[in-house]
Amino acid sequence: QVQLVESGGGLVQAGGSLRLSCAASGRTFSRDTMGWFRQAPGKEREFVANIRRSGGYTYYTDSVKGRFTISRDDAKNTVYLQMNSLKPEDTAVYYCAARLGVVLATETSDYNYWGQGTQVTVSS
Repeated sequence: QVQLVESGGGLVQAGGSLRLSCAASGRTFSRDTMGWFRQAPGKEREFVANIRRSGGYTYYTDSVKGRFTISRDDAKNTVYLQMNSLKPEDTAVYYCAARLGVVLATETSDYNYWGQGTQVTVSS
């Protein structure tokens, strides 16, 4: 049974940083695409970033470019999202997702597995 478990969310002031982690179990995702999405209250879930295989091929939504960094440690079957220079508009529940295969997946429907989410709140 595949499980994705996010951690690292919390409350932070604007300009601060957080590092989210997503630990996968039940399957090795070293050859697959891992992504982060977020959902703010009253809004649809939106793509944030993904990483295809270890060592590169990252892709970000424009609003987080230069501030967020996605990475992965395949030995730990874990993907990370380092978030710097946080803004109040980054406030959302952040979800980890896994897509089988190496694709530029940016839609929620592209992903096969999802975590339960972790809350990130940025105060002004």
